[in-house]
This record gives sequence, C-alpha cells and structure tokens, in this order.
Amino acid sequence: MLQSPPTRVASPPHIPLLAAIAVFALHLIGNPHYGFFRDELYFIICGRHLEWGYVDQPPIAPLFAAGSQMFGHSLVLLRAVPAFFAAAGVYVSCLLAVEFGATTFGQIITALVVFFTPVLMDFGMKVSPDMVGLWLWPLLALYTLRLTKGADPRWWLAVGAITGICLQSKYSVLFFAAALLAGLLLTPERRILFSHWFPLGCLLGGLIALPNFLWQAHHGFPMVELLRNAHHGKNIERGPLGYLLQQILFTALLSYVWIAGLIWLFRQGRMRFLGYAFVILIGLMILLHGKSYYPANAYPYLIAAGSIVIESWTKRSRAVRLTTTASVVILGLITVPMVMPVLPEAQLASYQDRLFRTLHMSSEAVATEHERPQPLPSDFSDMHGWPALAAQVAGVYQSLPPGERAQAVIYAENYGEAAAIDFFGRQYGLPDVISGHNQYYLWGTHGHRGDVLICVGNDCETVAEQFQTCVVSATFSAPWIQPFEDGIPIMVCNGIKKPLAEFWPTVKGYI
Repeated sequence: MLQSPPTRVASPPHIPLLAAIAVFALHLIGNPHYGFFRDELYFIICGRHLEWGYVDQPPIAPLFAAGSQMFGHSLVLLRAVPAFFAAAGVYVSCLLAVEFGATTFGQIITALVVFFTPVLMDFGMKVSPDMVGLWLWPLLALYTLRLTKGADPRWWLAVGAITGICLQSKYSVLFFAAALLAGLLLTPERRILFSHWFPLGCLLGGLIALPNFLWQAHHGFPMVELLRNAHHGKNIERGPLGYLLQQILFTALLSYVWIAGLIWLFRQGRMRFLGYAFVILIGLMILLHGKSYYPANAYPYLIAAGSIVIESWTKRSRAVRLTTTASVVILGLITVPMVMPVLPEAQLASYQDRLFRTLHMSSEAVATEHERPQPLPSDFSDMHGWPALAAQVAGVYQSLPPGERAQAVIYAENYGEAAAIDFFGRQYGLPDVISGHNQYYLWGTHGHRGDVLICVGNDCETVAEQFQTCVVSATFSAPWIQPFEDGIPIMVCNGIKKPLAEFWPTVKGYI
C-alpha cells in the first residue's frame, strides 16, 4: 500500500480547501455568460461521437463537454467543468506552497495569484483541453518534488498515471514531463530515477495514453498534419524575445510573482530541478513554435515558489502584508473582464479599448493566431451569434419545397459553424451537418448524395462550382460576432455534378 509522504511544514490544512471552494464559486458565478464558445460546441458534438481520439484533440474535453449536456442545454453545467479544474488547481498550488515552506500568508498569496493570472483564469473559464492541466500539471510537480524529499518510490506510479491522463487531454504535457525529467538529470535529484518504480510509472502512463496514440496512428496522425498546416498561415510565430514577452503579457500585472519564484527555485539546491524544468519547457516551446499559452499550466508551481519570496519580503509587518494582499487583488481585478465574461458587451468593448490605449498596446500583442481586429476579446466574440445562425439556417431549410427538403444536406465551412447548427439545430429538426474541417471531415457525408445542399460559410463559392445552380438565400449577421463570420452567405445549391462522396477529399481541411 502506498504511504503518503510526510508533511514538511506545519500549516493550517483548511487553507487549500477554503481557497478551492472560493475559486470554484467565483468561476461558477463569472463563467456562464454570453453564450457557448465555438470550441465548446465542437467538443459537445465530438463527445456525442465518443472515440479514443479526434483530429485535433484527445478525448477528455469532448467527454466532459458532452456529459455536461446530457440533461439539455446548460451553459452553467458546461462552465462548471472548467471551474472544478480551476479550483483543483488552486488546491494543489497551495499544497505546493506548503511543500516549499509557505505559511498561511504564502498560501493565500498563491491562491490569489493563481486565480487572477489571466491565462490561468481563461483556462478555468471555458471547456478546453488546457483545463485539465490546471490541476494535473501542478500535481505532477508536487509528486515529483515529494519524491525528491524521500517519498515512497511507488509514487512514480501516480506520476505516470497523471501524465497518461493528461495526455488524454492535451499532448503538451509530454513536453512538461520531458522538461521535468531533464531538470532532474541536471541536478543531484536524478537519484530518484534509479528505482524500478520509475520505468513502471512510465509504462503505466504509456498504457493510459496508448488508445489515443493508436487512434491517431490508425488515421495517419492527423494531429501532426494539423500542426504542420497551422504553422503555415494560421498561427502567429514569434521569435524567442516575442515568445518571452507574451509570457509576461499572459500573466499580466502579477508576472513578478512567478519570476521571483523562478529565481528562488534556482537558489534552492534541492528544488533547482523545477527551475530548470520551466526554462527547458519554454525552450522547447520556442524551438517547436508552440503557441505562447502552451506552457501556462506550469505557472502555478512558480507562483507557489514566488509566495515564499513575498512572505520573506513582508514578514516584518502585518500592515505590509495586508497592503500586499490588497494590491494583488486590485492588480488582478484589472484584467478579469478580459478573460471572464462579467461585463456587458458594450462596456467590455469600451474597457478593452481604454486598457489597450493606457498600456500603449493592441490586441495583436496577445494574439496567437492571425485574426482581424474586433471590439471584444477573440474568445468572447466566439461566444456570440450561434443560436441566431442555427435559426437562420433552419429558416432556409424550412423554406425548401418538401421534396428538396427531404434530401437536403447542410454543409458548413468550419467546425464552429457546423457544431453550432448541429447543437442548436435539433430544435428545428435539422439534419446532421457535414463539413471538411477537422473531425467533421472524418465523419464524412453521412451517406448524402448532395443533390440539394445548403452551404454555410465563406467558401460557398468554391463549393458552388460543383453544382449546376447556387442561390444565396440569406446572409448571416449578428452583434459582437467574429468579423470573419459577419456577412457569410447561406446558399441553396441544386444539381450536383458528381456524387458528394467523389469530391469529398477536396474539402478536407486540417487546421
């Protein structure tokens, strides 16, 4: 039976739990506004076609997303999922702070900074593959740290299981695990690797991740193709300095805490491997052109280390500690409206404009993909317009003569449009949607010939070449939506020139 590692620092055990409860409640209040996010709709539809993998992600996010909607449409239940992972992440971060030597004040600072750090708040706001890492990346660091302090080597099995489960959520944890391993190899703490439990832990992690690997292999590793395509036009690739600058921007006005924590770790002999791990992780991400937010789930352990520094700076005065706590809250609140949907849209648009002008920056500074300027943060724009799109497509579908309606199929340009019509279209009796984008491409044509096709999106002109006639029946527009979705046509096409299945390979788009 596994023995729990001994507690290193006497500290009130209720602080991590109270912090987690508070974070869960705050996210539950702040998260479920505006509407369903584009990717959330896609995850829900993917989860209804449950598999061991998908073109663009492992199965965990779709599983949770679809599960939250089993009893009907509920934005509250959907957003409760990332709220849970945000709370669990704060809980483990506080435990890390204790492991580093923090007292009550250090744990409170850790909880506040982890909660308010913009990129981490964003992960806890909406369902995404990154949300699981809020909990499991810090837990991976915690268990590895405890192993270096003499914990039962059988805890390598827990480390392996955590890594395997994380791989079923997002592949980037593989680079974090490799960075942790490299950090250990660079320090005397490498001694913990010389245990037969270490390879057994690696084997366990591999077995947990194996089903998704086999799914990807069976389909020709579409994720590799998608990443390659994204590097050629979709993603903004930044140089080393630009990448490092974005780490500051994503952690905003509280970045000094994790920077102090990183420096502190390098000054601690037995914990230096965690400092090396972060530096190596960032280096890997720069080398492989990973998006700037990919390493973000490592910040909680740096923040926990930074709380030790803040405790040391403020130890002589309770007033200074109260002032420090208040300043963390105030600095954190400045960026909350940018990552949590708590303001009405018009107020948020004005707030974003004033904030960027004050900081002498634009939205491009924090963008990870090429996109047109918009009045709301990109994620929030992607939460608007979807029910209206489904309703407008339904209106076109219902306007068809009964004979055409019976054989009509709906084609959408991208998975956001397709998933929105699938999700909201059930109430209108719409047929399943087809698309060439990512997982929708693998689902194919659902047996439709395509004699009558309703085309939604900006690529309808290309699709129209396959038909004898195509008529624009409607044009979609809605407030606050993504600029590239505004004004898209909804066409009705008749007289397909060759069966849909024959030209299906030409619509494939993994990106």
